[in-house]
Amino acid sequence: MEEINALIRRCLQGDGHAWLQIVESQYRRVYGLCYRFTGSVPDAEDLTQDVFLKVYRNLTRFDVERGSFQSWLTALARNLLVDHFRRTHAEQMTHSLDAGWDEANDMATPLEIIEGRELDPLERSISRELQILVQKALLKVSPELREAVILRDLKDMDYKEIAEVLRIPEGTVKSRISRGRMELARLLERNKKQVM
Repeated sequence: MEEINALIRRCLQGDGHAWLQIVESQYRRVYGLCYRFTGSVPDAEDLTQDVFLKVYRNLTRFDVERGSFQSWLTALARNLLVDHFRRTHAEQMTHSLDAGWDEANDMATPLEIIEGRELDPLERSISRELQILVQKALLKVSPELREAVILRDLKDMDYKEIAEVLRIPEGTVKSRISRGRMELARLLERNKKQVM
């Protein structure tokens, strides 16, 4: 936390290298959030750039004494993602969910990250298929439930941080996460039956 605050102070003083360090340290987190929300590699890349542009333009508004940079960054990203969702909702309903999956093939799978080893081709294929099924189901969950599940289960934020980001009470966060998980499980179970 102190390190990121020091980088912010240096960046505000005009240190371009500090800005690059901020972007490098936060890129995976922001990209992951964008990808999980959109399900599209190209959209996630574009939105990640948009988030960092917004952060750069608004960095003077962040008060290092008032709150966590992670929460502030996530709130900015979330607002941008919600705006994006509203603009493209009709398109997302008809857009092929397969778009962008090929570009993701050279990315490590979650299983490879967790186990710290490279998977054999069969394991990699199964892991990719599972990722696709989860992502498709996640995109069908309502946006307010989806964002709560993503922030908790995929971004590992605690309830208080999520409440700050979403600007809702902690009880509502817990409720949305619970309902989102149930909806996701229901959709995955339905997909499982369709595959069998």
